[in-house]
Amino acid sequence: MEILEEKKNKNKPYKPILDGIPDWPVYQLSKNRKEFIAEVTDKSISRIKELRPQLKQLVDDLQATVYREQNRIKRNRWRVDPKDDPKFWATIKNELVDLSSKKEDEISAAVDAILYKIVHRYASEIAGNFKASSYRLAREVIKFGFLRLLNGTRIKKFGAFFRNRYTLRDKIHIVGKVKMIRKLAKQGTVVMVPTHFSNLDSILIGWVIHSMGLPAFIYGAGLNLFNIKIIAYFMNSLGAYKVDRRKKNLPYLETLKMYSNLAIQKGAHSLFFPGGTRSRSGLIEKQLKLGLLSTAIEAQRSLYMAEGEAKKIFVVPVTLNYHCVLEAPEMIEDYLQVKGQDRYFPEQDKYGSFQLIKFLFKFFTNPSSISVSIGPGLDVMGNYVDENGNSLDAQGRIINTRDYFISNGDINIDRQREDEYTRMLSQRIVTEYHKINRVFASHLVAFIAFEIWQKKHPSLDLFSLLRIPEEDLEIDYAEFKEVFKRVRKQIFLMKEQGKINFATHLKGKSDGAIQRGLENVGVFHLNRPLLKNKKGNIITKDLSLLYYYHNRLVGYDLEQFI
Repeated sequence: MEILEEKKNKNKPYKPILDGIPDWPVYQLSKNRKEFIAEVTDKSISRIKELRPQLKQLVDDLQATVYREQNRIKRNRWRVDPKDDPKFWATIKNELVDLSSKKEDEISAAVDAILYKIVHRYASEIAGNFKASSYRLAREVIKFGFLRLLNGTRIKKFGAFFRNRYTLRDKIHIVGKVKMIRKLAKQGTVVMVPTHFSNLDSILIGWVIHSMGLPAFIYGAGLNLFNIKIIAYFMNSLGAYKVDRRKKNLPYLETLKMYSNLAIQKGAHSLFFPGGTRSRSGLIEKQLKLGLLSTAIEAQRSLYMAEGEAKKIFVVPVTLNYHCVLEAPEMIEDYLQVKGQDRYFPEQDKYGSFQLIKFLFKFFTNPSSISVSIGPGLDVMGNYVDENGNSLDAQGRIINTRDYFISNGDINIDRQREDEYTRMLSQRIVTEYHKINRVFASHLVAFIAFEIWQKKHPSLDLFSLLRIPEEDLEIDYAEFKEVFKRVRKQIFLMKEQGKINFATHLKGKSDGAIQRGLENVGVFHLNRPLLKNKKGNIITKDLSLLYYYHNRLVGYDLEQFI
């Protein structure tokens, strides 16, 4: 049934749920950008003062902010950073120093002025700059470029570059609760929370949102992506706001959260990566960053406190599934350095460098594909919702989300309570990631091979295992096939139990599925993590890279079937 449904819907375009871009919430937000930044600034200042009620506490935080910002400028400056950064923060530092020479009744006003300058600057830096004309152009450029690559490389005949025999949905498969999310987006505000593995994720998810017929989302994108002008143009055009992971100070973090909070309240569909950064290990995220996630809960409570009928906020987990992650060699090196510290010494320039355009060309010349799994809608408490947006308890009964924010008969602000709700929501999202995760044959062969080698060397820790020479690692194909059949059978059983999902190419004869896995795992890397030798046995050219792809299936207790 799933196979038929997938084939039926694979090339079917979804009609936009809103007719014109002027009707989109992200457009309205950008149209009133100046006023919105002012609102973010004012409410962020109020929140910061609530957290730092004593003047001395506030001054201490401002001094710490200046110290960290000047340190950032010296040690880790990016091209995208404002050119006047050094001058601005030097001025703020001088103004803080001058506080000691002011009269007691003047200090409070001076501190307020300094706080305003900092928060307003942060709000202006964070704010997206969506423009309808730029969005249309970016959308068509991405679509045209990808289609030209796809058709030119797949047909391989003169003139194929300008034909449209293949569509992007032949290459990028969208599966899961698409119809449900389209319905929810008409009734309330959707907050999409994807897994994060690659810098390609942001552009990919932007295309997916458009392909699903949804209006553009605002979404938090790492500021590092804006270092490249062409990518910065597309990111701005697609509705991105900037998230600078280098800035850990209170004024910045509260301004960022307030930006997200108010945008959601105003009905702007939103997207952010709750893992905070790309998964260095290849693992599906287990610990989510709670900052931006908490803004969905705060926004829902604020909507319930306002007059009139409150819109509901729906949280939608999404998993992005790749056979090959462009940055995997560098990321697994980073992960192992942190994990092993002095026990692991990465080789320099082991893999060479890959540029995005080169990766895209290779991606479209290869039968490898990407899958995007859309999870079920949740309310901000982590309860499932039905297609009409009703929250359901564990027994499937309709419940009222508003009740979660009531105490003593009224809806009120309880930060501690909302912190607990945020933790509950994060745990549910992680659970859903594992349920909707779509196992590729490449994930499975990588998992099995690494686990077999680990079992063959039970006395070695991870770092000792990774130092075994590749020529000493070989698995007899018949042994590998037997284990593959056993683990795959367990995955099929888990699918029936609703614990995992898998791509349809995993079905069929085991030899064919194994071959597909071997052909696709880490397909674009210089050193292939898994392949067959001349004898037909399984070998690796890079065990660390194999470990990265193996990690995709960690967390399902499949190790016991090896």
